[in-house]
Amino acid sequence: MAALDVRIRAAEPADADAVRRIYAAPAAQAGTLQLPYPTLDLWQQRLAGLGAGRHALVAEVDGEVVGQIGLYTQADTPRRAHVAGIGMGVRDDWQGRGIGGALLAAAIDLAERWLQVTRIEIEVYADNAAAIALYKKHGFVREGLHRRHAFRDGAYVDTLSMARLRPTQP
Repeated sequence: MAALDVRIRAAEPADADAVRRIYAAPAAQAGTLQLPYPTLDLWQQRLAGLGAGRHALVAEVDGEVVGQIGLYTQADTPRRAHVAGIGMGVRDDWQGRGIGGALLAAAIDLAERWLQVTRIEIEVYADNAAAIALYKKHGFVREGLHRRHAFRDGAYVDTLSMARLRPTQP
């Protein structure tokens, strides 16, 4: 199987409908904190109003947006300016094909090489084995369990706290 040509770039307001479709799909909803039925207006506002310390990237294959990741620094909190959080989604029909890994690698590169971030945090559903494996592959480690942390599909679910610390420089 040939390797995919995945292009990672900054998200633009014109990507709002493609990003809305990512989070409107059942698997992406089940793996994130997004609510069903996201509106185009919601994603237009989110992508147009990122503000300082907020970065959004998309993954394209053949000109089609198939994944999105947000990186959120705490630049306005001096004692946590070295920390960023992430959230991401991959369109259901593109999951398991390397899109998440490409997005995560790009976000880590942006955070650690350009934004002076030394700690990246994420919360992931405890039953999302594929996401947990992806994060571990990229250097994230489990730091804790949040019981009944989120409400999904009519039930409370646990999440894991995971973080990646930038490797020390030589």
